[in-house]
Amino acid sequence: MTFIILLSGFPNVLGAIDCTHVRIRAPSGPAEPDYVNRKSFHSLNIQMVCDERCLISNIEAKWPGSAHDSRIFRESALARRLAQGEFNGILLGDRGYPCLPHLLTPYSDPATEAEGALNYAHSKTRARIEMAFGQIKSRFQCLKGLRVATDRGCDIVVACTVLHNIATLRRERLPRVIEEGNWEQVDPAGHQEPLDGRRVRDLYKDTYFS
Repeated sequence: MTFIILLSGFPNVLGAIDCTHVRIRAPSGPAEPDYVNRKSFHSLNIQMVCDERCLISNIEAKWPGSAHDSRIFRESALARRLAQGEFNGILLGDRGYPCLPHLLTPYSDPATEAEGALNYAHSKTRARIEMAFGQIKSRFQCLKGLRVATDRGCDIVVACTVLHNIATLRRERLPRVIEEGNWEQVDPAGHQEPLDGRRVRDLYKDTYFS
């Protein structure tokens, strides 16, 4: 993973993280209900991390639509590697994630000018991942609805992501970008944000935004 160039005053960022849903045909078998997401259609929930160019640096493509973003991250190899200190930097995520020392989320209710400034910079930087989702789905219309087995669908999403990165590096022209709908979910444990994550966020606020 490489560092994002300093955007909106937010330093030391490894990437922006989020999940996106890819619609699929209803699978057969007892696991079918697991693929129904909170908007009541069948999908895969795909986690990605991107850099400032909307290049995808990490992808987790194996979860059904009902899986919460925070669970996908918590059980990923990426989360383990970050927790072990393998990378020197942070990810930026929305409030669907817990605030952790290596994954900062915005203040849920900013009470000071500095907290508001951090939230603004966080939003402007994290917007890259939403842009990346729109670009990938615009380039590959098959992702509007996959009619294959779920494991095959996961392979197709990964393949499309690799091709997106190649097209981005080659600066190929983008089609009209499809805007992502609002999928943000507040982390179920977010009412009690981990203290160590809040301390790191406060350190960023006091150091860079006060």
